Amino acid sequence: MPTFPEDVGSRSRSRAASGRPAVTRDRIVDAAVELSAQSGLENWTLRQLAAAVDAYPAVVYHHVGDRDAVVVAVLDRVVGELTLPDKTLPWRAWFDEFLPTVRTVLRRYPGSARRLALFGPTVEAAVPTMDTGIGRLLAAGFGAEAPFAYNLLLATACQFVAMEDDRESAMALQLDRSEGYAAYRHRDDLPGMAALGESIAALVADPDLAAGYYERLYGYAVERCLDGLEHRLAQLSDRETVFEVRHQG
Repeated sequence: MPTFPEDVGSRSRSRAASGRPAVTRDRIVDAAVELSAQSGLENWTLRQLAAAVDAYPAVVYHHVGDRDAVVVAVLDRVVGELTLPDKTLPWRAWFDEFLPTVRTVLRRYPGSARRLALFGPTVEAAVPTMDTGIGRLLAAGFGAEAPFAYNLLLATACQFVAMEDDRESAMALQLDRSEGYAAYRHRDDLPGMAALGESIAALVADPDLAAGYYERLYGYAVERCLDGLEHRLAQLSDRETVFEVRHQG
């Protein structure tokens, strides 16, 4: 038999009478955030979430909605954990400070990066981050390209964290492949593979170096994106200068 809102209300009253904490939307989302940190955003069920707040799944549905609705609420919480740098910083300094924070926060909740890369947070949750980030790009002179530049940076960040999440869950397979690549390090006839093999062999031989690999790869990816945008900004500035000179002449 389905549970209707009035049934939920009567159960809430019985919970209060027994001294148990009330089930609220915030408490449900808190529990979902905790489950996502423990086992990943995609690895808990609505039934497990209900058990975490000592309630029936129908109570979760009543307060928040179905599992997708809960996931959206979790993602909004995750985005809310992002620390925004001083909005007066130059655009590149702002992103140099902000993008490492993105990885730190998203890695706390495996699976959140993939969802954010595909769908993003709700508009309300995204407003502070997007307004400040795009605002820095507008102030720098990106003009109509500012939203594209922002989306490029955030999509790159989310995709590299998502890759890290996925590969971590298949670590044994990853190690097998790493050893296979490392075997190419002495192949003089394949200089590209030899260079890759040397790099992988160094990781296999040094656990500390291997532990920081994805952080370095992430940093490399976002820094090269920033380099490209810096070059693009110079192109835009040159075009503006040419436009002004022609019209002044």
